[in-house]
Amino acid sequence: MKIEPLLEDLDSDDATRAEAAAAELAVRADTVVPELLRGVADLRGTALQSVVRALRHIGPPAFEAVLDACRRGEVPGWQAGRLLDVFDERSADQYAALAADPDYGRSGHGFSGLIRLRVDTEAGVRALVGTFGRGGVIPYKASDYARLFHDSMRPRLRDLRRDPSASPRTRRGAMAALVAGGGADALDDRDRAVIERLIRVKIPHEIPNLPDSTLSGWWMAVPGATYEGVFEALGLHERRPVTVSAGVQASEGREVRVPGPDGDDRYVGRAFVTPELNGWRLVFGSFEQLVGDFWDGMIETVERVSLHCGQAQFFFLDDAGGSDIWIVAENGRVIRQYVAESDPEWEGDPLPWETLAADDPDFDPERDEAPANAGTTGARSACAYLSVDPGEVGPQTETSGHGWLAVTAPGIGHGAFPGTLRI
Repeated sequence: MKIEPLLEDLDSDDATRAEAAAAELAVRADTVVPELLRGVADLRGTALQSVVRALRHIGPPAFEAVLDACRRGEVPGWQAGRLLDVFDERSADQYAALAADPDYGRSGHGFSGLIRLRVDTEAGVRALVGTFGRGGVIPYKASDYARLFHDSMRPRLRDLRRDPSASPRTRRGAMAALVAGGGADALDDRDRAVIERLIRVKIPHEIPNLPDSTLSGWWMAVPGATYEGVFEALGLHERRPVTVSAGVQASEGREVRVPGPDGDDRYVGRAFVTPELNGWRLVFGSFEQLVGDFWDGMIETVERVSLHCGQAQFFFLDDAGGSDIWIVAENGRVIRQYVAESDPEWEGDPLPWETLAADDPDFDPERDEAPANAGTTGARSACAYLSVDPGEVGPQTETSGHGWLAVTAPGIGHGAFPGTLRI
């Protein structure tokens, strides 16, 4: 019997015919599935959808056949995810086994299936712990799975963490899974104390490495002597000591949506305040939460921070969009700004270190015109004169104190944010 009539019957409006076709496909799985997968790499559109429906109806035997075909390279990578993402709860254990696969891609497909089916099983917990225990690059779907079932898994993960019969890798994986699901707040007091002690040990020996502004980036700078004002000025809460590597990673992470006090959801982000670097502290974090509007938000934010810290500097770069901005404010008022998007514009009196356009060797007074306060220096150069160039921070930088990690709303804690933090 050919497969094509059975595939046609699967799409029939006649429920009896469709059920009979599905049953026949399942009975003949050993011969049907290889035939379905033959040439699947070249299928598109309706033809591929017919194969997908048939595989879904066949269930677990088809799952194994698809997985074997993927391992043999008979299914392209883009189709592997599509074909492995079609099975129902009958294949829950197979998804858990796949999640435990040491191959990054296959493990991700396994966790994706567990998430889609919303399956929380002991096999899923073991796969999660094993994945985090191995270390290295973790499939992002593993972190999603840890967050989805954090509340139900937390007691079991904590038990594993304290189980004297468990291997060090298992206990390490349980701890990492806890943090991935609920942040450091998910740990018990003992583990939190361990993490805090490790951070304190690492901080004095760390060589700071700040975010690269190539293509895009933004940051602020405030004097090291008055930086405490930045927490009130930016509405930062629950600050914790943190290494530079962990702070940078957290500041580049995505925002989270949490219930607000009025019942409506709100977005919350994180901010990283660096150790003192050559006398300055830099601030990195969520632009939307810390600044808001592209232009008015920049001006209002830098003036507000300068009111609390005496001086504040704001830098914004977007190579793709052509934006190059730096702003200096003192005691609540902007004193100098450079804005270049199409044509550069300047406001305020030039600062002593600036090279003016009229003094540039290429300036021809007979042909060129420039305002008296027109400068030539963009943000990537100005930051070094004004405070600290993030791209030049390294072993030679004079560093003191430690960095702080904070959140942009009270009562949230650090557990709501996805992913694990490097320490």
